[in-house]
Amino acid sequence: MANLEKKNVEKIVGEIRQWFIERDINIIVQDGLSGLGTDVTRLPLPDMVKEIECLLVFGGDGTILSSARLVADCGAPVLGINLGRLGFLSEIDVPDIHYALESILKKEYHIEERMMIEATVLRDGIEIERSMGLNDAVITKGAFARLIFLKTSVNGEHVSTYPTDGLIVSTPTGSTAYSLSAGGPVVTPELDLMIITPICPHALWARPIVISSDCQVEVELLSEKGEVMLTMDGQHGLSLFKNDIVRITKAPFKVRFIRLQTRNFFRVLKQKLREGDRH
Repeated sequence: MANLEKKNVEKIVGEIRQWFIERDINIIVQDGLSGLGTDVTRLPLPDMVKEIECLLVFGGDGTILSSARLVADCGAPVLGINLGRLGFLSEIDVPDIHYALESILKKEYHIEERMMIEATVLRDGIEIERSMGLNDAVITKGAFARLIFLKTSVNGEHVSTYPTDGLIVSTPTGSTAYSLSAGGPVVTPELDLMIITPICPHALWARPIVISSDCQVEVELLSEKGEVMLTMDGQHGLSLFKNDIVRITKAPFKVRFIRLQTRNFFRVLKQKLREGDRH
């Protein structure tokens, strides 16, 4: 799987394809990748992930987030190859590809599992949408400078009705994404928890909350005017209307990342965020 907008991605994938051919290993590529010859198997992404034992993802964090939603229910492990800017979720950069593939063939790697969340949208008591995310579920207002009111409950107990620009419910993986920018805590990725982070709340008492992953979060939209959206990982979106309820729980599946060595979370955190400061 690859981000087709990245520079030289087809050249890089072509070289990796040749590497696999020389070792008599079958590969499948997504529709849309050109320049690989006519003898390569191409499938739409939803069909491709059903046929694979391992998924190589060429791109940045956005591409890896997309891949996570695709492969979570089939359990195929993911190797992220960074072609983006930060590459926080990636395991390797392009120069390390051959080393990584040799290590995988020798089974010199381990699997790191990351929890996901699932958001269900209820409208008039009827489920109209269900989707998963690796980073976060975000309810946010549109472009106009008008607060929205979000009645938020955990396990049926009212927590707060936030006057706010929006609300983030994130996983540990997502704690270093939008939630971090909104003032949420950083947590290590192996933990099983969720973080509720209001976005620019107009209230002195509104602070991020950390809850068990076994909890059920319900957010009801009380505002009638203005555009409000639910987005998963900043990619999959749905418009919300007054009295819609978004129910967020731990997803039944986890993403399985291939790790070639033990990752020092805080070293990676400092390295990647410093790289982001340079751009």
